[in-house]
Amino acid sequence: MRIVLTGISASRGMVLGRARLVQPSQFVADDTPLEPGEIEAEASRLQQALETAQTELRAIRDKLHGALAREIGEFIDAHSMLLNDPELLTGLFDLVRRGRYRAGTALKMQRDRLAAVFEAMDDPYLRSRREDIDHVIGRVQSALARETSPAERQIAARVGAILVSDQIAPAEMTHLTEQGVLAAVCTGSSALSHSAILARSMRLPMVVGAHDALAEVHDDDLLLVDGDQGQIIVHPTAQDLARYRQRQREALREGRRLAELAHAPTRTRDDAPIRLFANAELAGDVAQARAHGADGIGLYRTEFLFLQRHHLPDEDEQFQAYRDLVLGMGGLPVTIRTLDLGADKADTTGLALTSEPNPALGMRGVRLSMKRPALFATQMRAILRASAYGPIRILVPMVTNSLEIRAARSLIQICARDLRTEGHEVADHFELGAMIEVPAAAIALPSLIRHVDFVAIGTNDLVQYTLAADRNNDALSELYDPLHPAVLQLLASIIRCGEKHAKPVSLCGEMASDARYTALLIALGLTDFSMHTGALLEVRDAVGRCDRGRLRRLAPRLLKAEDREQLTLLLARAAARA
Repeated sequence: MRIVLTGISASRGMVLGRARLVQPSQFVADDTPLEPGEIEAEASRLQQALETAQTELRAIRDKLHGALAREIGEFIDAHSMLLNDPELLTGLFDLVRRGRYRAGTALKMQRDRLAAVFEAMDDPYLRSRREDIDHVIGRVQSALARETSPAERQIAARVGAILVSDQIAPAEMTHLTEQGVLAAVCTGSSALSHSAILARSMRLPMVVGAHDALAEVHDDDLLLVDGDQGQIIVHPTAQDLARYRQRQREALREGRRLAELAHAPTRTRDDAPIRLFANAELAGDVAQARAHGADGIGLYRTEFLFLQRHHLPDEDEQFQAYRDLVLGMGGLPVTIRTLDLGADKADTTGLALTSEPNPALGMRGVRLSMKRPALFATQMRAILRASAYGPIRILVPMVTNSLEIRAARSLIQICARDLRTEGHEVADHFELGAMIEVPAAAIALPSLIRHVDFVAIGTNDLVQYTLAADRNNDALSELYDPLHPAVLQLLASIIRCGEKHAKPVSLCGEMASDARYTALLIALGLTDFSMHTGALLEVRDAVGRCDRGRLRRLAPRLLKAEDREQLTLLLARAAARA
């Protein structure tokens, strides 16, 4: 039966695939006794589910090769043996035929009984194998609850996986595409979580806030994920599949059109130059940034060198990563953000304070760097050594006052002096910037800006701190509004301050990646955008449709708008007259 689930669009794109649940579905057992006429039909359902589970295990076993076959094969073989175990099968069918229990209830009762037997064993290893019971029964339950037709199963066998989970940690996102994952669906999370940002960078369609997904979706169900509309269709119909194929054709045509802009200059209709930089954290981002004609790297997130590991990367390891980044950009400027690691990024190195009640307002960014000067010095030495290979700018996150910037500059200068003494080549000059993502820094920028060479606006955090709306809380998604008048006033004041002091201002938050905001940001005076690589061509296309002079004249009226609707109407009228 076709089911439509709704959530929030986190990363665009439409994908067809089979569900892969990170945690087992919660099956609700029906305790209603079977009528005499229902018994054999229910036994047949159970038999079919058992055969389906066996077929799936054989298919998985056949796909394993080499070391993987040796390591995982034994577990699959154990599960297959359990499915053929006479005690398990006899007990199941007795519960259905004699006890008149429904198949789902019979499975649960057998699982509980066998689990108790394993738990009572003295041997720790044998006790641990009770998990096999859970996995096997869970697979049969999934097959029992599945409503896929034979035709749907044929399609599902040919497509990749769609991950369905409560949440996905940022560190896990990097491995999804390697595992054949085509899209992600989360019951929780938000469109502004770091995982969602990564999904957009990876061009991995993603829907978050789909609260019923784990209850309604079963393993191997055929899913159609619409990342544009924030919609998941379970058991799509022929009409849904036709719409999917049409969307794929349209996306292909649009992709070809945008590809022609890859190395075109980024200029408005009235010939004003705009610079588009790329955000990066994965190795593939650099190649894509070059391929799409980025003006450089506007934000390199270094925390990914620290995630999913149990030791800190040393100076040489970091140096090699930064050097490769600089060389990969072929002489274009690279902005490296110093470590911005908090308890919200699944740190396993022990740096972040996992017990912090509110990590977003805790020991992160420059605060952590100043608390751990040796850690900061190691990173600075690596960055400064890489500066010998090309232009590097250093960006300090979570700044609230000039004391933090001055302390950071002092430590960097000491590192540069020590490196030169040791014989390392270091650039004669490097630029130091502050990330403006705390309202205090935005308000105090006239005094702070004298101590930096450039500023970068981090709208993801600036919006949440200004509006007191956690960007990771999907319940507050309507309150998290980049077009709130207070946010626009702060953005305009930051850009004006940069112009007044002749200091470059870039915007590297998610607003820069969204072509819907391009005209507004140009109206506010922004000329430097930094975005995930997948958005470069679309934003360049949007820039080409803007008349900067007209938009700049409209800015005072935009800043007087009382709400999103009024603002959108003004921009629409300006676009219609252009």
